[in-house]
Amino acid sequence: MIKLRFGSVFVALLVAAPMVANSEVSQETIDSISTPNSVETSIGTLKFIDGAPLPETAETVYDYLDRSRGVDAFLKGMPAASVHMLMEGAHSLGAVEAHQVMIFDKLMDANSLFLTGNSSTMYVVPDLDLERDGPTVVDAPAGALGAFNDAYFRYTGDIGPAGPDKGKGGKYLILPPGYEGEVPEGYFVVKSPSYRMWVFMRMNTSDGLDAAYKNVADNLKIYPLSQANNPPALELISASGKSFNTVHANDFHFYEELNAVVQKEPLDLLDAETRGLFASIGIEKGKPFAPDARMKEILTDAVAIGNAAARSVVWYPREDVNLQGVRSYDDLNWVLAFVNRNVFFNEENGKTMNTDARVTFHYPYTAVTPAMATPREGTGSDYAIAFVDADGQPFDGSKTYKVTLPPNVPVNNFWSFTLYDSQTRSMLQTDQDLPAIDSIKNHPVPNSDGSIDIYFAPQAPEGREENWVQSVSSKSFFTILRMYGPLKPWLDQTWRPTDVMLVE
Repeated sequence: MIKLRFGSVFVALLVAAPMVANSEVSQETIDSISTPNSVETSIGTLKFIDGAPLPETAETVYDYLDRSRGVDAFLKGMPAASVHMLMEGAHSLGAVEAHQVMIFDKLMDANSLFLTGNSSTMYVVPDLDLERDGPTVVDAPAGALGAFNDAYFRYTGDIGPAGPDKGKGGKYLILPPGYEGEVPEGYFVVKSPSYRMWVFMRMNTSDGLDAAYKNVADNLKIYPLSQANNPPALELISASGKSFNTVHANDFHFYEELNAVVQKEPLDLLDAETRGLFASIGIEKGKPFAPDARMKEILTDAVAIGNAAARSVVWYPREDVNLQGVRSYDDLNWVLAFVNRNVFFNEENGKTMNTDARVTFHYPYTAVTPAMATPREGTGSDYAIAFVDADGQPFDGSKTYKVTLPPNVPVNNFWSFTLYDSQTRSMLQTDQDLPAIDSIKNHPVPNSDGSIDIYFAPQAPEGREENWVQSVSSKSFFTILRMYGPLKPWLDQTWRPTDVMLVE
């Protein structure tokens, strides 16, 4: 037996009687469980003395382990960091207390950094701190469509038509983790696994923005249950036209964002395996996250690799491995936000977590609810996303692209295209008021057969100004087609858009 101290030339040998191999074990078996003295690998040559690693081999392997765990922590910690930054972004505008609520009263625009938001819906976005406030009431207005997401960005309940209020509004009581107190009657109860809870609501604007805002201002109430007899007045904080960030970092700061979640939330928010992964890189509840220079350098490398991995999974999903069901159509490059429309990412058996499917959602999108993944004929909305053109190439903002909508677009309400910045996954900032076109606010000109060509280009093609969304020559982008009130031909795919095609 060899006892070896790193950094020392001293080696103490304890000589034991030699072990004689069982003569019935084949050489093939012995070889399969043995380690050569020199092993060539992708991380270099690893050296051993009869199976015992040399100190430099251990150092190389530990660097690899820390780096790979850092990459895995980025991919697995993404949901937590994402929802954390959504709440931090609202706090930066002053929406800190439960009754202070961020609202896009004049709709969202390209000023804010907000993952794939749209410019057609009035967003109302409270967030709760159940550790600070205890059980909290959300009295939702009629006509709201939304959901509750926990601090790991998991679905915990719906508001609106898919929720228990059935679109009529009502009082929800959100209980903190482990709550054992009295639960009064008259509430729709939501049991939260986390202290912080992100709440999102979309308001119907068919009667105009002013009417939608008045509905919220008059009817939304949020307050701790302990203040039910004298609740604070609602304070709506406009986010429209303001520059602020809600997107998680893709550099070392990501791990600091993740650490903030781990420190805030109860241990049971995460399973033991995930907690152990985060702890292996120094992120552990009740302990400071203070990586030394070596570890910080490794994690900086890890997050760069993790970010590249996330982008690769989103732009080029491996359908032959674990992302079958990501395409909207078998023969087109449009994809779904939720692979197989599964918002739990747990495969058909409900017990196998598909980390890549989770990444394909959480890297570009927000808001988790089955209601957004399961379209209903004539109501709600459905989406198709194009990250690459018809040839499978990422979009080049200096070039001209065209997508064609066949005649009779099957929507009960309207359709829209929005362009997003490939870097920020937020609305592309251009010279136009909005990087979008829709069938209500705009007036795209149809072709003679009733089809509609939409162009994405830095300059409008001649005579196509009404059918054009501006791109930026120095930037890439991707686009989302939204169908509001999708009808049967969309749902059964007898009506389909073309791929987005490069115009030579």
